[in-house]
Amino acid sequence: MTNPLSLISLKNPWHLLATGFGSGLSPIIPGTMGTLASIPLYFLLVQLPFPAYVIAVVICCIVGIKICQVTSDDMKVHDHGSIVWDEFAGFWITMGLVPLLNIPPTDWKWLLTGFILFRFFDMVKPWPIGWLDKRIHGGLGIMIDDIVAGIMAGIALYAIARYAGWLV
Repeated sequence: MTNPLSLISLKNPWHLLATGFGSGLSPIIPGTMGTLASIPLYFLLVQLPFPAYVIAVVICCIVGIKICQVTSDDMKVHDHGSIVWDEFAGFWITMGLVPLLNIPPTDWKWLLTGFILFRFFDMVKPWPIGWLDKRIHGGLGIMIDDIVAGIMAGIALYAIARYAGWLV
């Protein structure tokens, strides 16, 4: 049996993006490494006006369907752990509250809490995330569970911030 990783090349732009610029190739916790790798790009995205941030994230989600589909097809495996573009998009969705509420993007408590919440929802996959993950396949299937995890993590982030008194 061929190792799926041997079927991808970081010279291929689809593979480069799908693997989060190589972060998903980490031999340990590739999803977490992919989410960590999304943070520098988040710092760039969050500089945009909020409507532009939303448009950019939506485009990343839509294009992500193709990115993940092509790479998954090339690897001949559905949703291989090295495909982490979905983590990029999911984390950016989670952190959408920061520009919406005009919070400094480098505020560590928001960044750390958003990161932990997104990873929690992505790994545990509570309903409907797990349900979607099992029933939708292809590039959309790879992306949709992380999109919903990002939404749920964003809601939880807002609730925690409200409860903790981070919102003035």
